[in-house]
Amino acid sequence: MTAVRLPQARSTGRLPLRAILGLLPLAVVAFLAVRHRDVLTQGFHHLTTARWPWLLAAGAATCMTWVAAAVTRQGAVVERLPGFRLLVTQVAAMAANHILPTGVGASAVNLRFMTVCGLPLARSSAALALYLLAESVARVGLLVTLLVVFPGALRPGTLLPDGAAGPLLLGLGVVVLVAAAVLLLVRRLRRALGSFLRTALGEARSVHTRPARALALWGGSLAFPALQATGLVAVGRALGLDIPLWHMAVAYLAATVAVAVVPTPGGLGSVEAALIVALVAAGGPVAVATAVVLAYRIITVWLPLLPGALTLGALVRLKVI
Repeated sequence: MTAVRLPQARSTGRLPLRAILGLLPLAVVAFLAVRHRDVLTQGFHHLTTARWPWLLAAGAATCMTWVAAAVTRQGAVVERLPGFRLLVTQVAAMAANHILPTGVGASAVNLRFMTVCGLPLARSSAALALYLLAESVARVGLLVTLLVVFPGALRPGTLLPDGAAGPLLLGLGVVVLVAAAVLLLVRRLRRALGSFLRTALGEARSVHTRPARALALWGGSLAFPALQATGLVAVGRALGLDIPLWHMAVAYLAATVAVAVVPTPGGLGSVEAALIVALVAAGGPVAVATAVVLAYRIITVWLPLLPGALTLGALVRLKVI
């Protein structure tokens, strides 16, 4: 008799890799929530005493930052990217940015998204570098402009502890010298950097030959920090922080520029501390400034984190990234 082969049952003991990766963001969010539970408790407590119209305005400004980020990302490449998927990817990138050190998570998500859309890795990396450069220039330029227009908005001497400026500049100088020495000594790295810079400059020239792309790149780069600062201003108004609007915006920009070099996940911890110091330096009482910062981080980080993590997991499973 001919043996009949029965169909083998599918193994259920192992989860596909993409399913595991899809669940990983939720696990990290749960870990961060437990680790920062005291901050969450205090932040939600302050929200219960705030004026809700201003809080809604802060939430709207936070949602608009995703649009600004999507517009800027589109402006960094010549090819047209799928609009809805690009926007949804920014929601996921936000969550990734709070899971990995500042900037790394969002960069990884967007780099993967562009390569899936068909852009070569070299050009995707160049577009990512152009985005980061434009956003940094816009943020610093906006801060400098506001400081020129409102010279009394901030007391810079209070932002750094006494005697910290010297060691900070020394450390920065050492980093620059080490990087230069490595480039001089490692020929392969020097070649790779040269090739990348040529690709990046070519991409930048191509983008700036198209007015619509250049407008999207620089307009979105300016809108992004402006919307973030608007969210802080709205929360400050909701909790009665007695500081002029522009002074609060300057405090936000100064704090975020200062913590850009601190490699903490999403700036958790470092951003809060820098914002409190900046608001106090702008003339706000310590207690109220602390309440404003905690409530602001609840609205801009913790509330969007769960839907962002769900979106990130879905995009991984659907192979959008």
